[in-house]
Amino acid sequence: MSLPRGRHRFEGFIAGVGSSTGVRIVVGRWLASPLGAFADVMLAEPDGTRVLLAPNADVAEFVSTTYLFDRIEIGPVDVEVEPSGQHSWHVVAPGLDITIGVGRRPALGWLLRSVPRRLATAPAWARLTDPVARVVLSGVRTRGSAGNGRLEYYGATDLRRVTDLAGSWQDTDLGGLAPVSPDPRFGFGSPPRRPSVTSIVTTIDIG
Repeated sequence: MSLPRGRHRFEGFIAGVGSSTGVRIVVGRWLASPLGAFADVMLAEPDGTRVLLAPNADVAEFVSTTYLFDRIEIGPVDVEVEPSGQHSWHVVAPGLDITIGVGRRPALGWLLRSVPRRLATAPAWARLTDPVARVVLSGVRTRGSAGNGRLEYYGATDLRRVTDLAGSWQDTDLGGLAPVSPDPRFGFGSPPRRPSVTSIVTTIDIG
């Protein structure tokens, strides 16, 4: 299913983590979207190969024409949020089984929460905050495009630090938590270098 031209909103959370073995992972947990509720994973291997793990063909088609990948794998993608201190994410997808520990809200998280949601999720606000985000979060963009006639706006409403990472990719242990570096090069929307979970509304204009 291809989404029609126009403006579409995706509401949920994005977790971005790096590992000591060089694998970088971005997990999207979308609670509301034109494609329904779903989760997906964008993963960059140590050699730079970019892999999309998508739950179905519709999600694969949409995400792969919005971002850049070298390989796509379709299969169940499940994210379970488990109580554990603050909380943790257990993510299972084709070839992937990880647990992400989520900790406290830093000063930036409190600042994001202080902005009224209607303003924080408006594309006009994303245009305004884009130059600031690039500096404060080392190149993170809140407005941009990976091509294909699509323009994106990221409206972040909260942020928490990731405290630990455990698990495996294709039966190889990922090691420990590390910065999301180098840039996984998925196109527009690189995650912050410091591992984090962001509450977000993504608005995508399809031309």
